[in-house]
Amino acid sequence: MSAMIGNVHGVLRPTMGRRGGAAQWHSLIGSLVLLALAVLLAPHTAAAQQPGKVARVGYLATVVPDCSASPPCQAMAQRLQELGYVEGQNLRIEFRTAEGQAERLPDLAAELVRLQVDVLVAAGPEATLRAARHTTSTIPIVMIAIDYDPIALGYIAGLSQPGGNITGVVLQQLELTGKRLELLKEALPQLRRVAVLWDAPSADQWRAATEAARVLRVQLHGLEQHQAPYEYESAFATAVQEGADALLVLLSPLFSRDHTRINALAAQYRLPTMFGAAMFLEAGGLMAYGVNPADMGRRAAYYVDRILTGTKPTDLPVEQPTTFELVLNLKTAQTLGITFPQTLLILADKVIK
Repeated sequence: MSAMIGNVHGVLRPTMGRRGGAAQWHSLIGSLVLLALAVLLAPHTAAAQQPGKVARVGYLATVVPDCSASPPCQAMAQRLQELGYVEGQNLRIEFRTAEGQAERLPDLAAELVRLQVDVLVAAGPEATLRAARHTTSTIPIVMIAIDYDPIALGYIAGLSQPGGNITGVVLQQLELTGKRLELLKEALPQLRRVAVLWDAPSADQWRAATEAARVLRVQLHGLEQHQAPYEYESAFATAVQEGADALLVLLSPLFSRDHTRINALAAQYRLPTMFGAAMFLEAGGLMAYGVNPADMGRRAAYYVDRILTGTKPTDLPVEQPTTFELVLNLKTAQTLGITFPQTLLILADKVIK
């Protein structure tokens, strides 16, 4: 700014003695001050990128077929658009999915690296981040980490100072698993036996559920699923034979993909259900408690934007969600002959009628 004013002095000095010269001088200084303020206060948008540059964002997923079918990816894309990124103009999202076959993730991550993406988003279970980290140590990685500890596993040094090329958001379901069981017990006071749908990605949640069940004096019957396609029908038949009063569905990529089928079977067998996200209630689930997946996608967009505009991953602290929502489906409750206690209705963030 001082260099600019020095140049202005040199231009204006010969006219300062003329009539109106001082007024011109003050007018010009005022304009320069306003211009400087406008630059400093301008919103942080994609305009900060190099003109004409198309930002390439790689998105690595485990199950969902495309970005539109993934609430976090869809929310990320929408938030980026709000920040000034337009798909096909200054943004290209390269979406790659393993379609439930985790062994494909390393090749898909390598493909995104060959495309020279500017940022690589690793969403879901630990396998996605593992594939991304093993493929590149230079491209910034934004994790949407579900149910694993990136510090304990050595991906980052800490939350406040992650170090390296990885940052993002982390959601641990372990603490929420017991709360879901507790809320299910509150909705169904006579609850004695709960069937639990779980698989390898949700194994830690299963262990957390067994610990919570001992405190709540509830018996659990595990319906472990091994190899896709999962045997949901036989699992539900077994649950009913074992006298299950309700079904707890743990969060897992394949359960998320198959939630419509799971809800249809729950309705067929008249089993009240508890899920880990509100999106599952759109297909008929009874209850859900957890983080809105779209919120994590929007926060991922924040990291992507900051990185695209020059911030290093190591300077972006890792975040953990602090807001959770309880959603109740009154329509499903009526079908099952269930009346939610008033205490739950008051606590609910959303009630589907």
